[in-house]
Amino acid sequence: MRVFMRYPEGKAKALTLSYDDGYVEDIRLIETLRPYGIKATFNINSGMFSDEDAVSNKRMSKKQAKETYTNSGHEIASHALTHAFLDKLPLHLAINEVLEDRKNLEEMFGCVVRGFAYPYGDYNDEVVDMLKGVGIAYARTVNSTCRFSLPEDWLRLTPTCHHKLSRLSELADGFLAANPNADKARRAPMLFYMWGHSYEFCRENNWEILEDFAKKMGNREDIWYATNIELYNYVAAYNSLKFSADASFVFNPSALTVWFEKNGTLHQVHANETIRI
Repeated sequence: MRVFMRYPEGKAKALTLSYDDGYVEDIRLIETLRPYGIKATFNINSGMFSDEDAVSNKRMSKKQAKETYTNSGHEIASHALTHAFLDKLPLHLAINEVLEDRKNLEEMFGCVVRGFAYPYGDYNDEVVDMLKGVGIAYARTVNSTCRFSLPEDWLRLTPTCHHKLSRLSELADGFLAANPNADKARRAPMLFYMWGHSYEFCRENNWEILEDFAKKMGNREDIWYATNIELYNYVAAYNSLKFSADASFVFNPSALTVWFEKNGTLHQVHANETIRI
């Protein structure tokens, strides 16, 4: 038996973005992505908002952040309260950095914050274990792979690339050209995960990198556009599927509709539903 996860509507490809620090350039980034249906996760340090409304290359004020991200369709995630080196802190202070950031962001945006990005990309095993204990579901590293595979370890999440990768356009072309549904050797679902800081576009005067990427990758029927937490939740729902002993039935105990392919046939199983496959 060959079973492969498929994203919503049976799609075999997904795209997600992750941008750090809450700089005012996030406003332009969101406006750039909007026409193309691309979603991002914004990793915020709630202890580092500006005292007043920011201008170029500055962190947003709390007011600006609420206006920018609320009801935007994007995800808010933690980046630690003060962008601290968590692996250099005593454990109780590292815990405080994450918990206080979560509390602040959850109060601001009225949601449960379960995502995280490591400040400076620094972490160790103790930090990873700490994140598990304070309710973090996934944590993004800065260790780019230039691959399109799903995370093997969600608390050491490795992105595909930073937006400054010199061969970004070539990598995107390879992602678009691939067809997991037609590849008999490799039918696994694909993920393109790009990260960075929005202020880099302003500082280096290269917004065309994002604009060209969005035009190329956006509004495509074969790609699922998701935030980091939407991706995590969907994969968790798929992994929760319960197959019968002979794989003729499957039960979906999750709250999400899940798609998968079995021996070349696409199946859809709704929340709390059992189907014959």
